[in-house]
Amino acid sequence: MESAKKVRRHGHRRFPFKDKEYFIENLALLLKAAVPLGQALVSLEQTSRSSQMKKALQEMQADIEAGEPLARSLERSGMVSDQTLALVRLGEQSGHLVENMQLAAEQEEKRHYFHSKVRSALIYPCFVLGLTVVVGLGVSWFLLPRLSTTFNQLDVGLPAVSKFMLGAGTFLKAHGVVAVPAALGVLFLVGYVLFGFKSTKFLGQRLLFMTPGVSRLMHEVETAQFGYLLGTLLNAGLPVTKAMQLLAQSTTAKQYQDFYTYLVQSLEDGQSFQQALAHRKNAIKLLPPSVQQMIIAGERSGSLSEVLSTVGRTFEQKSDVTTQNLQSILEPILLVIVWLGVMAVAVAVILPIYSLVGGLNK
Repeated sequence: MESAKKVRRHGHRRFPFKDKEYFIENLALLLKAAVPLGQALVSLEQTSRSSQMKKALQEMQADIEAGEPLARSLERSGMVSDQTLALVRLGEQSGHLVENMQLAAEQEEKRHYFHSKVRSALIYPCFVLGLTVVVGLGVSWFLLPRLSTTFNQLDVGLPAVSKFMLGAGTFLKAHGVVAVPAALGVLFLVGYVLFGFKSTKFLGQRLLFMTPGVSRLMHEVETAQFGYLLGTLLNAGLPVTKAMQLLAQSTTAKQYQDFYTYLVQSLEDGQSFQQALAHRKNAIKLLPPSVQQMIIAGERSGSLSEVLSTVGRTFEQKSDVTTQNLQSILEPILLVIVWLGVMAVAVAVILPIYSLVGGLNK
């Protein structure tokens, strides 16, 4: 009963990645330097700047002094992922805790690297599009209404494009204080539903997987994570089914979660990777045929962990190239979008001026 209370005591905490990275990397270094575990936790507590981290480390020290294993104390703290817990638990059982802690530190860094790759590729286009929208709103809100008033007083005939743009400016002048915050609120709500809310996040992921360029990058990132994390877990001595379960928990893409869960069930039923992959209809979409052949060959030869590590390195390099290419492709597309916006405003303003000048000449 007491241990259950302790689990509930820490379970609600959420630590930033930087705190987790700091804790795992430095604990691995201290243990490698033959510093006793209790003293290592004290040292980390003294150097940590986070009050939440300090409290968690104090509670871990109390657990260790009470004779609890490190893995159980880490599980109560909520400070590490399930993959790190599995590596620490296996390290304590096999006597390779230091080596497994170093593997855990590398694995956490790779997981963060893979998860941030897609976000970093989308930051630049989102920034440019957002800046374009802000400038467009400013022009429409403050400049176009004045031009609309001038053109109406001069009784100038307006083309359709000018009527639409000037009408939008007039609307913003009259209702912009309410309309713009409402529109931003709707966009924020849609973005939260698609990418932030846990129950509907798969809709945003499906949208990204359907976007040209971004889809390829996401598949390569997932394949790289599949190879690297699964290879690391197998190389550390975890059973393949347990490693696959941890891999399913590490990914945020629902279709890959379902795929890994299916592989776990198939392997537990006694099937090989070859049989499981052959019976899954969308396996080719999720894992390239070349990767599937390498996995089958590695399974037959008994070198699956080495093959998976090779897959991870190969597709990590491919994802780096795809990220650079994606940014190079998006730059001219963004320039065209900005150019279209500038041309729309320019045409809406210039055409009435030409009509006005023509009328004065006549």
